[in-house]
Parts: sequence; structure tokens; C-alpha cells
Amino acid sequence: MSASALANVQAALARIEATDGRVNAFTAVLAERALARAAALDAGGPEAGKAATGPLAGMPFAVKNLFDLQGLPTLAGSKIEREAKPAPRDAVLVRRLEAAGAVCVGALNMDEYAYGFTTENSHYGPTRNPHDLARIAGGSSGGSAAAVAAGQVPLALGSDTNGSIRVPASLCGVFGLKPTFGRLPRTGSYPFVASLDHLGPFARSVRDLALAYDAMQGADADDAAQAPRPIEPTLPLLERGAEGLRIGVLGGWFRRMALPEALAAVDRMAAALGTDRIVEWPEVDRARTAAFLITNVEGAALHLPDLKKRAADFEPLSRDRFLAGALLPAAWVVQAQRLRHWFARQVAKSFETVDVLLAPATPCVAPEIGTEWLEIAGQRLPARASMGLLTQPVSCIGLPVVTVPRWRTNAALPHLPIGVQVIAAPWREDLALRVAHALECQAVTHAPVAQL
Repeated sequence: MSASALANVQAALARIEATDGRVNAFTAVLAERALARAAALDAGGPEAGKAATGPLAGMPFAVKNLFDLQGLPTLAGSKIEREAKPAPRDAVLVRRLEAAGAVCVGALNMDEYAYGFTTENSHYGPTRNPHDLARIAGGSSGGSAAAVAAGQVPLALGSDTNGSIRVPASLCGVFGLKPTFGRLPRTGSYPFVASLDHLGPFARSVRDLALAYDAMQGADADDAAQAPRPIEPTLPLLERGAEGLRIGVLGGWFRRMALPEALAAVDRMAAALGTDRIVEWPEVDRARTAAFLITNVEGAALHLPDLKKRAADFEPLSRDRFLAGALLPAAWVVQAQRLRHWFARQVAKSFETVDVLLAPATPCVAPEIGTEWLEIAGQRLPARASMGLLTQPVSCIGLPVVTVPRWRTNAALPHLPIGVQVIAAPWREDLALRVAHALECQAVTHAPVAQL
């Protein structure tokens, strides 16, 4: 960023103060910490170290409130965790971004314990979509996507278990990256489903997404699920774009369970990339069901002591889902895991003939806050759960995905964006980012600041 770190942070804090009363993205603003850090970066010297000239020098960012921030209780969107001891240190990814020069300015709203797709949080209030304040921001990382879309920060961190980066990125019109499962360490973040949880960034440009992702890579012995892979920078590869890549469009479930606005976004991007190749994955609906079962059971096991002692302190919707998960037969979960591994093997075959696949990120644009039902494929479906119809089968098998926003033309609500998933084989975040950058260079996708 061209201005001084202090000027950047002051501008971010002013934007937050001016807009967050309407958006409700933040649950904590760390003004004193951020200003001190920015001043240290500008001064240089031993206190700032290499961060003063790092690739993210002076860039403000904020994090979903399931990331540890020193001195704050890690809320994870809950009432119960208000009583937790303050975190003794920042999460690993927060420390890595600050080591690259970025400055953390606060913590962001989310669905309770990351179990939801709307960020209609009854403890901290709903986060509102900056492009239409009557509509949801998506979830569970709704505060993260909304803060970036509202121009409060250029960069934010979120988590994605079943779609919690891709859904809000789609609905708020920003770029989001869900890396391969095991790529980035989760140390210092509040877990939801250990076998499905991913962490990743939101930004308003693919370049910033790649900058942040590259800064966060690296081994961490404290996360047993992290793969022992070397750092593989993506930023130097962006300019290659889609050249030489085999690109396809996911059909079947991904066409059937999306409304016309979602399909139009995919088709426009496919046309820009010069592809009409359709690829189908088998048993996608069952893979989504498997993801649901695994999520319910693992999430319930984590929270069972509090469910027994203080169920009334949970949000009703998340409490009921956790209770249902606690009652599921073990045989169902075993079968869900078998299906998940079978599905991963079938999907791997598709990447023998293509490098990248396109699919809708959400079945529709952002519904209004409080919407209970959606009509999709001739069915009346629950709105909150159905926002993950198209993301859950992908995260179930840990594939890397970049969500790119599309702004609609000739539509009743042209100001509302909708996202497209750019999906690559495991560990090929570079390919997904290259395709996203190619689309950005063609002006097929962009992420403007919302005109609040």
C-alpha cells in the first residue's frame, strides 16, 4: 500500500467508525493496538523488524472472532466463550500476516461456533450485506466478507468448514480463498469440525488474496492435520493466467441446484475462458449428506459438556443442530466417512483430464435477513442450510477453491453479486488463483467497495 502504515490504519478505523453501525461486521476494534503497531512500522528499527518492508507492509486486516487475538477472549460467535480467559497470544496466521507487515485492527462477527451460513447471530446481531443492508452477508464468516466489501479493511481472515468462506464471498461480492485441507495451520483458532476445517483470506483483488496466502504458508508442528509441504508461492505465477490450462464446468447437481442468476455467472466466466466442456461428479448429493452427518457429529462431540450443562446459552438453531448430531447412530457416521473417501477418489479422476473446474458458489444472490425458505429445482428448501448446497460437496474432500464475484446485468437487482467457485486439484491453489486473475484482467470479475 502506498500510504504510510499509520495513514492506512487511521483510514480503516475511520471507515469502521463511519459504517459499522449499519453493517455490524466487527465485534471488537483494536484501535490502540493497531495504531501502535502502525507507528512502529513507520518508524522502522528493531521493533518493526522485517515487517516494515514486508509484502503486506501497512495493510490493515481483521479476523473472524474464532482466531485468537492476544488479550481478548476468543468468542467464536458465542455467548458462552465470553467467559473464557483472554488469549495469551495471537493465532499463528495472525502472527504470520503481521510478520509480513499487515496490521490487525479487530475481530469480526460470525455464526455461533461457525455453524451457519448467514451470520444472523442472536448474541451479537446480524451482519448485514454492505450492498443491501436488508440482506444477509452469508456465513459463517459473514463479518469477514462484509468488512472487506464495505471497505473497512482490504483483507480479512475467515474459516471454511462447509462453505463459510465461499458463501459470504459470493453474497458480498469479494474474492475468497479456501486452500486445500491441511495447507494452512489452524493453531490458535477455535475448532468446529477438525476433519473439515480450513482457514483462508478474503480480499478485493486476486493479487491481495495471493499476497496474504503466500505470507501464511509454512509448517507448524502444533497442527497435526497440516501437511508437511514446502512453501509454494503463488504471486509470481498470477501473470500466467489461464494459458495452457484445461478448464471445465461442473454439471449435474451444480446446474440443477442453482437458480438462473448463478448459472448465468458461471456461463459468463466459462465463455471468457473459452470453454464449454461439462464435467460431472457422481453422487454429489450423497457427498453433501455425508458432510452434514460428519459436521453434526464432530461439532456435537466438541460441545457436549456445555450442551448438557447450559443449553439455554446456545443460539437455538446451533443448539438444535448440535443436539441432533449427538443422537446420530455411529453406523451412519462410519458410512458417511466411507462415502466421503469414495467420492474423493472419483473426483480425483476428473482432474486427470481438466486442471480447473467452475461451479456456482451459492444457488442464489443474498436473501433478505430472516428468509426461511427458498424455491430451488422445484423444491421448497430451508434457506439457511441451502446456502451451502454447492460448497459442501467440495469442502468435504478438501479441494482448494477461489471464489470470484460476478455482478449481474439486465437483472431486477443488478447491485447484488453472486460468486463462482474456481476449483483445482489438491495443492494447486496456484491454478485456481491464476484463473481468477485471468478473469479479473478481462474485467469479468471485480470487487468494488459497497456504496453504503
